[in-house]
Amino acid sequence: MMITGIIGITLWTDDLERMFRFYHDTLRLPLHSRHEDFIALELGEVRFNVGRHHRIKGPARDPYRIMPHLGVDDIHGEYRRLNEAGVEFIRPPEQEHWGGWIATLKDPDGNILQLLQLP
Repeated sequence: MMITGIIGITLWTDDLERMFRFYHDTLRLPLHSRHEDFIALELGEVRFNVGRHHRIKGPARDPYRIMPHLGVDDIHGEYRRLNEAGVEFIRPPEQEHWGGWIATLKDPDGNILQLLQLP
């Protein structure tokens, strides 16, 4: 027996509808399923979930603790599109020493995400 990979990631929130609009409408992650307190989105082979949790209140208190990396083919195009849609970026696209490109942004709860374009 062994762990074989990541099959899902869940971000908990107290404002499910706002987070759904961001991840589905703005970032354009396809919807897998939607329930009253839980939404599953598709991110390749991984389920990217957003759920309402009674222990979560307000914005993320430690937004750098976990940082999902979202793969893109055209980081400059995605940066322009999302920036025009009002997404808050804290780092514009920059090329890393290993050849890939990274841009860092915030979701509506203040969680930190990165767009990642592999070399």
